[in-house]
Amino acid sequence: MNQQVEKKVFNVEDIIIASHTIKDVISPTPLQYNHLLSERYDCHVYLKREDLQSVRSFKIRGAYNRIKKLNEDELKNGIICASAGNHAQGVAYSCHLLNIHGKIFMPSTTPKQKVNQVKFWGKEDVEIVLVGDTFDDAYEKAMECSHEENRTFIHPFDDPDVIAGQGTVAVELLNDCPEKIDYLFAAIGGGGLLSGVGTYLRHYSPETLLIGVEPQGAPGMKESFLKGEVTSLKKIDPFVDGAAVKTVGTMTFNICKDIVDDILVVPEGKVCTTLLSLYNENAIVVEPTGALSVAALDMYADEIKGKTVVCIVSGGNNDIGRMQEIKERSKIYEGLQHYFIVQFPQRPGALREFLDDVLGPNDDISHFEYTKKNNRETGPALVGIELKDNKDYSPLIERIKAKGFVYREVNKDSTLFQMLV
Repeated sequence: MNQQVEKKVFNVEDIIIASHTIKDVISPTPLQYNHLLSERYDCHVYLKREDLQSVRSFKIRGAYNRIKKLNEDELKNGIICASAGNHAQGVAYSCHLLNIHGKIFMPSTTPKQKVNQVKFWGKEDVEIVLVGDTFDDAYEKAMECSHEENRTFIHPFDDPDVIAGQGTVAVELLNDCPEKIDYLFAAIGGGGLLSGVGTYLRHYSPETLLIGVEPQGAPGMKESFLKGEVTSLKKIDPFVDGAAVKTVGTMTFNICKDIVDDILVVPEGKVCTTLLSLYNENAIVVEPTGALSVAALDMYADEIKGKTVVCIVSGGNNDIGRMQEIKERSKIYEGLQHYFIVQFPQRPGALREFLDDVLGPNDDISHFEYTKKNNRETGPALVGIELKDNKDYSPLIERIKAKGFVYREVNKDSTLFQMLV
């Protein structure tokens, strides 16, 4: 980690200064009262719509604040960054606006929509390098390039100027919220957003409880809290790409451990269900990370009754090409989609028997792969079954057993699931 980061001191005054530095570049985003969520949780839920920024995420705040402060010597060889996509857009936008050359490293798995947006905002002023499978892979390569080409590295979260920029979200929401805020829910990737917002709220609204939210596949801050020090995860699920970080920041960890009241870990399937709900019920288009804060409300349903809650919707850069996977993960999480390997007797009518006697009236075959093998008595088929209600699962299993079909549940074998589905 950059030693320069650890030597700098960060405080609430930096956030106030940052709000003036970026005021002509960012779009103040609305704090919207959400009637559906408020009724569902019997409280007052406000959504801070950072998905409505020009680059569709809060990241422009920290990126521009950091880059704007660079001196001539720091800019002479250009700048460089690593990002899962949103920080990259903020850096690209800033590079084009300030006529600075930037080199941007992103994982090869970055959704195409985010890559295209980086190209759009940076135009001829940025060069994009796709490398590795995760943010941490891209970070490692970017740091190597930074030393080789003597470019100034713009950290996506572990930098006081970046944290100060992200903290300006809190300046706006305190100005706009008509009620005292009891709970603030915000996503944690590397920790920059909650460090900045939390620092400002601790100073001006100390009674607000600060709740960080991480995806189950990348609980870096949670693990670090449990170990009492920054702890690198050996493996992460990159699905919630904006928060899929193996190692949180040193500075952000030190800030968060002093101010954050709780960290929640949300399954990726729950994130998908929430993302679809925000779209279908509220016409809000978010990326998986942007849905994290709202997805966590179920875990605090009792505590937030009658309270005022703010959820930061951190970003809306969702690739439409991912929607099928998002729907799939949601259905699996909700218990509506199940996969089986079924051994079918190799005789005429076996499949018809399965359809007639095993499937319920509201069950549907969503996937079927089968190859007949004449030299065997049975042949395996991968069968996907979609249920209308998760209560239909147990009767389905009972019917499979009653008909004597030999089967294996793919959903319950993570290795097999990854191979076949």
